[in-house]
Amino acid sequence: MDAQATMELWQRQLEEVRARAEQNGARAGVVPADQARSMTGLDIMQALLEGRFPYAPIAETLDFRLVEVSRGEAIFQGTPQQKHLNPMGTVHGGWYATLLDSAVGCAVQTSLAPGQAYTTAELSVNLVRGARLDGGPLRAIGTVLHCGRQLATAEGKIVDAQGRLYAHATTTCMVFNAR
Repeated sequence: MDAQATMELWQRQLEEVRARAEQNGARAGVVPADQARSMTGLDIMQALLEGRFPYAPIAETLDFRLVEVSRGEAIFQGTPQQKHLNPMGTVHGGWYATLLDSAVGCAVQTSLAPGQAYTTAELSVNLVRGARLDGGPLRAIGTVLHCGRQLATAEGKIVDAQGRLYAHATTTCMVFNAR
C-alpha cells in the first residue's frame, strides 16, 4: 500500500474511532475502577477503544487517540499542530514522549490479568526525525517484550504513513495489584 492510501486508511480508522466514542457518549475522564477491577487489561483497552470507557484527558490536550489494540500491542495516532511546537518552532519532544508513553504503557495494559495495574517506572525516548505540521498523521506503535508478575517491558516507535521512523522508546513498568 502506498503512503497516500495508508494515510486515507488511517484517517478513516480515526474517524470511525471518534464516531464510535461519540455514539457511546465517551468523554475525557478516568476509567471507573469498580468496573475495571474485574476485567482483563485487554478488555479495558477494548472498552476504551469502543468508547464504553472515557478516554484519557491528555488525549484531548495533545490531540491523539487510541486507534487499535490487541494483546501485547496498542497503537495511537496523532498529528502535530501549531500548539505542540516549542519556542524554536519544532514539535516539542514531550509530544513524542507522551504519545510513546501511551502506546507502550497501554500495550503493557493489554497483557494484564483482572485485578492487576501498572505504572511507568522508566521511559527512554529517542527522537530521530522532526515531524512537520504539514506531514500528516503519525502513529505510535507499542509492543510488549515481557510481562511478568512484577515488571513488564515494552518498546515503541512513531512512524508516518511511509513507514519512516520519527522516534522510538523503551519502557519498564511496575506491575502490581490494583486497589
